[in-house]
Amino acid sequence: MTVKELTEAPSLSKLYPKAVVGGLRKGGGETLPEIEYVRAGVVADPAHVAAYDQVCGFRLTDELPATYPHILAFPLQVALMSEQAFPFPLLGMVHVANRITQHRPLRLDEELTLRVRAENLRPHEKGRQFDVVSEATVGGEPVWTDVSTYLRRGGGSSSGGRKEQLAAPSADAIWHVPSDIGRRYAEVSGDRNPIHLYPLTAKLFGFPSAIAHGMWTKAHSLAAFEGRLPGAYTIDVRFKLPVLLPAKAALTTWRTGDGWAFELWNARKPKPHLEGTITAR
Repeated sequence: MTVKELTEAPSLSKLYPKAVVGGLRKGGGETLPEIEYVRAGVVADPAHVAAYDQVCGFRLTDELPATYPHILAFPLQVALMSEQAFPFPLLGMVHVANRITQHRPLRLDEELTLRVRAENLRPHEKGRQFDVVSEATVGGEPVWTDVSTYLRRGGGSSSGGRKEQLAAPSADAIWHVPSDIGRRYAEVSGDRNPIHLYPLTAKLFGFPSAIAHGMWTKAHSLAAFEGRLPGAYTIDVRFKLPVLLPAKAALTTWRTGDGWAFELWNARKPKPHLEGTITAR
């Protein structure tokens, strides 16, 4: 494993053009690069956390939402997937699942060490998938883990998984998702993938309108559980159909033996946008 230690966050404004140009030369591959990006001394900016909380619906506290360190690790993830040795182009990959484990609550002023690597390239019914693993430690103690699963379409033989709704169509909350939520989340996350920004840029990639970020839908779902979460838990989400903006979405939640389950679905049609679980550790 080659370790690349960084003293500051990679510049996403420089990485995205690099990813576009580099992606034109990538033809796929059978292995993921054995590269790990590491950045120590990472402390969240309180003003940025407040802006993130506002966009995602969290309350302002002295603890980080479990989804927030994903924002800190995201530039390292993009740098890794922009490597020449990475077999797939960054644009066009589909974020199909995300699992975050918070080993304990994270304070706003804690100094984190972030590590990012890719692993577990494997077949998928629509192509191939792999995991980008991000970890945060404090004083050598693991405090947070994020596993983002990405799909590279092509070569699969199936039409895909379930598109029916999991839960009975009785909503706990109705979301009126504005057309600019993609741009607002892009400002706090740095994820300026054109499919999230404007109808015109989304249409270039085959979407009828801009779509909400999957990690925004996960964060906004998690915010609905504030006040009911244990100190240590795993929130595991599978992304289904995109949220076409503007949207009316419904959130359904129910108790399980060891936590909660939830589903976000189209309020006008019984079709799921995501489904997930929150499990106490």
